[in-house]
Amino acid sequence: MVKRPSRSLKHAGTDKIQVLVVAESAIRRAGLEALIRSSASLTLVGGGSHALLRAESERENDVILFDLDSPDALAEGFGPAQSPVVALVDEPDPASVAQALRENVRAILPRDSSAEQIEMAIEAVHQGFTLLDTAAAVELASRVAAPRLDSEAPALDDLTPRELQVLSLLAEGKANKEISSALEISEHTVKFHISSILDKLGVATRTEAVTTALRAGLILL
Repeated sequence: MVKRPSRSLKHAGTDKIQVLVVAESAIRRAGLEALIRSSASLTLVGGGSHALLRAESERENDVILFDLDSPDALAEGFGPAQSPVVALVDEPDPASVAQALRENVRAILPRDSSAEQIEMAIEAVHQGFTLLDTAAAVELASRVAAPRLDSEAPALDDLTPRELQVLSLLAEGKANKEISSALEISEHTVKFHISSILDKLGVATRTEAVTTALRAGLILL
């Protein structure tokens, strides 16, 4: 379980966490809704198919419990979801997990998770944590190679916080103009940072810089 930046809780005292259930299967949805109703700490505010999330993105809720019947659906995004998402999906690939975490997904569990595990995930997400089941975490970690320990390893510690931001955006395939807009700096400054990154990492291209950073565990795809 990884702690994310803390956020103020919407409810205090004994107030229950409001949960919106989204599932394409009516049977799965009914089961998850029953789970929420039986919980002493959760309350059901609504349920429906995936279209509900797009049509009612402003619905008052604390957490969205989203059942996905296909691993591919995890990479398709969650549209305008404003609340943190607990996603139930089987055998997601690492790229989909990484993409989902960049959006508003804060927990990923197998669809056969127990009621206790799902309730725990909802409560953890509501408190600002990110939670992955062991298999998903191991698969995601396997995408990042261990740092090189040889004497010829680049001076990774010399990268500034801003250069790390630029490097992360490079890993997402952003162009100079997009990086400039995202960081609110000029394109000239972006080029300066990229040149500095290449020099410090001892590489000649953006692709090599991203590959080096991935191997060192500085960034995740």
